[in-house]
Amino acid sequence: MVRIRVLVVDDHRIFAESLAAALAAEPDVDVSAAGSGPAALRSLERAAAEGRRFDVLLVDSDLGGNVPGVRPAVPVQEANEDGLVDGISLVAGVRTAQPGVRIIVLAEKDDPRRAALALQAGASGWVAKDCSLSRLLNVIRGVLRDETHLPPALLTGVLRELTAARKHRTESERLVESLTPREREVLRCMVAGLGRKAVAERLFLSPHTVRTHMQNVLGKLGVHSTLAAVALARRAGVGPVDLAGDVVERGGQLA
Repeated sequence: MVRIRVLVVDDHRIFAESLAAALAAEPDVDVSAAGSGPAALRSLERAAAEGRRFDVLLVDSDLGGNVPGVRPAVPVQEANEDGLVDGISLVAGVRTAQPGVRIIVLAEKDDPRRAALALQAGASGWVAKDCSLSRLLNVIRGVLRDETHLPPALLTGVLRELTAARKHRTESERLVESLTPREREVLRCMVAGLGRKAVAERLFLSPHTVRTHMQNVLGKLGVHSTLAAVALARRAGVGPVDLAGDVVERGGQLA
């Protein structure tokens, strides 16, 4: 019998333990529970090192606590309004680190915007926390067949959200393409959270030159703050600069 390895990630201990116990009663399911994003990441890393990877993660959409080392999948200033940043960021981080793991988001209520964010981050399903065990098991088995599961009542709203997100992404991509190569490097440093002095040191530029580049970036993107520029950059798919490596060669063009 092929067993399905499931990790429940929820900081509500009673719910997590109850769900894990219910799933463990199934003959083909092995289940563990983690109470936070960091605990989930440790469990995933430990399992991978031991050659027993998890197949499915069940992640609370409103997971509390910070997830170190995982970049938010949505702008922080937007995510904080809905309390989404940690749960959705965990989804994105796990999908990047271990793309073979399927992720199902567990939610207190159906919300098209939240469900769309989860799918964009890499989730394969969205399930209400109060759904039946048989329904949840059907979704678990379905995502392992590469199916995507959404409640029928959410489908229209999620498609609308995804269409709008694509429109915003296309416009954001057009604006980013208007930047010079150097300005795009500066923008990537901004996405990584580097300040003016750190960017200057990283790119071997003077702080005055970096300030000019940052002002040009804001102007070309049509925004008035670094946070807004970073949000737009993420919508356009611009990732942070690799802090472990060099952005430019010292002997290259500096400005």
